[in-house]
Amino acid sequence: MGSPVFARGRYQQVQRAPVNPIDKSTVISILPKRIVEVKPTIQPGRFIIESGSYANPSILVVGSSSWWKELEDNQPMLEIINPSNLVADSIVRDYCNGLLACDMGDSMPGLFYIPGNITVQTLKKEYQPLLDKAQERQKKWYFTLIKMADALWSRSSGNPLSISDDMRLAARELGSNTKEWLKDYQNIEMIRCVACGALRNPAYPVCQACNRVIDLELAKKLNVSVQVVQ
Repeated sequence: MGSPVFARGRYQQVQRAPVNPIDKSTVISILPKRIVEVKPTIQPGRFIIESGSYANPSILVVGSSSWWKELEDNQPMLEIINPSNLVADSIVRDYCNGLLACDMGDSMPGLFYIPGNITVQTLKKEYQPLLDKAQERQKKWYFTLIKMADALWSRSSGNPLSISDDMRLAARELGSNTKEWLKDYQNIEMIRCVACGALRNPAYPVCQACNRVIDLELAKKLNVSVQVVQ
């Protein structure tokens, strides 16, 4: 017996048809980050891929998933089966689509899938070019994220909220540990600009919201010459 499905204004219990044991696909991740994808419209619909790396890829073998189509009243719901390759493709695309700097081509996280039940040993032995390509695409994604972080850090006058977790991950993975925005700024107490009221980083003299110099002494040290607000 499957999980309840909401239909006709109420939850209905549904039962899956026999699952094809041969229909398997393997999702591979070299992203050093745990991925949780939840798809409430299909069953099974919760997929977890543990943190991986190029040396130790993480894999998740998935089978088919189903959704149910409503028919006429007093008729049983029709089960629509999504084969494993569509499920795996959906996991990859739904996670990557919308990520900053991801173009689903040459610049994206190292996440992909292979039809069939693939082990890590088989992956390294028979699919090494795919693993190498995933690493190359992930590095390009990292480089792009770091460039964006540099620009955002400069434009925001060092506002730590402008830097995403993926940007910090990219810098750590590529060994860019000298980046100023990579420091732990969680303990910095943001203060309000006396000119516009926006929150700003007290370590910088210029408010990123109104571009007014608030800390005159620090501005002189940095050779910043803009009208100061008393």
